[in-house]
Amino acid sequence: MAQAFTKTMARNIFYGGTAFFFLLFLALTFDSMGQLPSRDNRAALEGEMGPKIALGKVIWEENDCIGCHTLLGEGAYFAPELGNVYTRFGNSTEAIKGFIASRPAEGIPGRRSMPQFNFTDEELEALAQFLKYVSEINTAGWPPNTQG
Repeated sequence: MAQAFTKTMARNIFYGGTAFFFLLFLALTFDSMGQLPSRDNRAALEGEMGPKIALGKVIWEENDCIGCHTLLGEGAYFAPELGNVYTRFGNSTEAIKGFIASRPAEGIPGRRSMPQFNFTDEELEALAQFLKYVSEINTAGWPPNTQG
């Protein structure tokens, strides 16, 4: 059984492996593309809250919230993940708005604190609606726990 490993054998293994993994890549790509439309919540953007959600995203970006927080696993890890904050706050946009408006929390030495952005009521509502929208995206179990 001691057979010499020839150039032809090596070439065949290379080409066969390349073809196999290319076909696997294509199959996984088509599978992902088939699942993604059923996992988004695009209908929320087309409803009456669509403009508020869009304004909330603009506020999120203008105030560089992702500079401290993660959103669906992307961003900085200084502050908590906000992809599930709506669920964490009891499915209440009022609780989210109250939390943001009450920042910074005083009297907790050595703890990180969120700055006060002095948002208007309209901006707070838009940001809360954006975070609600994000929490309703089917993320296939991300984040892995409710604490973010």
